[in-house]
Amino acid sequence: MNRIIKRALSILTCGCMLVLASGCGSVNDEKQAAQQNNTEAEQEFSVQNDTKKIYDKDTLYTNEDETSVVTMYLTVSSGNESDNTNHTWTEVNSYSAYDYDEMGVERYAVNGLLQVGDENGPVEGELGYGQSIPNATVTIRGQTSSRHSQKNYRISIKDGKGTWNDQKVINLNKHEQDMTRFSNKMCYDLMKNLEDMISLRTQFVHLYVKDTTEGGNNDFTDYGLYTQVEQLNRRALQSHGLDKNGQLYKINFFEFYRYEDVIMLKNDADYDEKAFEKLLEIKGDDDHSKLIAMLDDVNNYSVPIEEIIDKWFEEDNLLSWLAFQILVGNTDTQSRNSFLYSPLNVDTFYFIPWDCDGAFVDTKRQYRVTDEVYGWEKGISNYWGNVLFQRIFKSDTLRSDLNEKIEEYRGILTEELLSEKANQYAEVVKQYAYSYPDLQYMPITQAQYADMLNYLPSEVERNYQLYLESLVSPMPFFIGIPQKQETGLKFNWNSSYDFGEETITYTIEIDDDYSFSNPIIREEGLFVPEYDYSETLPAGQYFVRVKATNESGYEQYAFDYYVTSESIKKYGVLCFYVLEDGTIVEDTYEE
Repeated sequence: MNRIIKRALSILTCGCMLVLASGCGSVNDEKQAAQQNNTEAEQEFSVQNDTKKIYDKDTLYTNEDETSVVTMYLTVSSGNESDNTNHTWTEVNSYSAYDYDEMGVERYAVNGLLQVGDENGPVEGELGYGQSIPNATVTIRGQTSSRHSQKNYRISIKDGKGTWNDQKVINLNKHEQDMTRFSNKMCYDLMKNLEDMISLRTQFVHLYVKDTTEGGNNDFTDYGLYTQVEQLNRRALQSHGLDKNGQLYKINFFEFYRYEDVIMLKNDADYDEKAFEKLLEIKGDDDHSKLIAMLDDVNNYSVPIEEIIDKWFEEDNLLSWLAFQILVGNTDTQSRNSFLYSPLNVDTFYFIPWDCDGAFVDTKRQYRVTDEVYGWEKGISNYWGNVLFQRIFKSDTLRSDLNEKIEEYRGILTEELLSEKANQYAEVVKQYAYSYPDLQYMPITQAQYADMLNYLPSEVERNYQLYLESLVSPMPFFIGIPQKQETGLKFNWNSSYDFGEETITYTIEIDDDYSFSNPIIREEGLFVPEYDYSETLPAGQYFVRVKATNESGYEQYAFDYYVTSESIKKYGVLCFYVLEDGTIVEDTYEE
């Protein structure tokens, strides 16, 4: 989370989140009839104009084997400067997305010859068979994951060089920090059977790479197991029966604020496409007038949110996406990891999921030290920083509709179903995860992996209980930067919110250590979101922690968190420094 951006947005009592993942529609009479009538002459894309419902194309998954492994052979070579392929394979693997941002250059690429086959080699009739010249370009992919030792790759097949599984962009994901190695794939496979969602095709891939960029020995090196996920682009929209000419935005850091200084029409004199795409990557039509009109309404509090949802969204799709993320614990969906799609001539935006390798976070917490408690990253409080979702949650009607959807999905995503699928995927994963090269990067032992498989299937029920708890708890808020006064300091924070309209009191602690074992200040039972400290703090590092408690005794910490040197999140904590001249500076953290 970008703490600087977050602070600027805290005026509206929140600031951080939104994302998506991927899903699909189940077969039912209504859907079958719609698909049968969905001829090219009548309608090119699968949005029913009378109901606004969206449907996936079931035939994409008819003969899909969810546990099969495709073997791919990638031969990389240096190309030319104009194509940005005049690099070595070592260079491609040496830099993260953040390095490229700092250098101000495009991600390095190489030429690639991608051949699809089996463990015996390329297979006749498959992509690249019998070829000897490059048919693709290769770069690393991902943002945070690009910092990992094992890289993810984007293989873009050149025009006129064929396709694989009707796809021209092959995304190979290692999921180094996901010890299951199958969370992303399992979520997409689950969503194929959920109505009102669009899923994407996935595939286990065993990758071999031959590096000829530095005069290699012409041998293929085993790169282990990856999962491939279909790239959502114009081609994919058409494949899924959607409108390839519509608007499609990938959410990078976007919380449905208006963002007037960035989100504007492309013919505006101040339009900056790079700044725009830091929030929303443009993957479809670049006429942003519909997006702007929607954001104007979402941020207009004089218009009831129910009217806004009816006008600009399809409620079942929106709540289905949200319910799924809550139940599978895919918490990294507050401000990124999803797509917004709108058919060209339809004033409706749909959520299409993207990136689910963070799902089942509670299971993974058992085997890694990332934070001590959940903090606000659970249930609906996880999405409270998003303008659109905050307004939805404040509506009794829409909150009730969300609850119905969560109950419905809770009945589908049963422990038995999750256990069956997890064990099927694990049989594939373990063959590779505990062999070289993946073995040296696997963060848990085989015994722990077995324990994890036993623990994972009950996660939906655990997340459901956390969701229920979030409904009766105060909502998170932001702590303000302490203000220097003539005598002492003023501490302040945004007010919390309680759905039951219970009285909320606050506890504030200030210490020079984030453990708060011996706080300099501790005040409980504050009814207003501020506290005056009459003394002066000496120069140094300090921490302030604020907790909200309602009449029922449920607690909530602030959105702010401090990340320790061991990368552990300390929730509800703002770190600040008092300089020698008395100036106060907030410590910021960026992922």
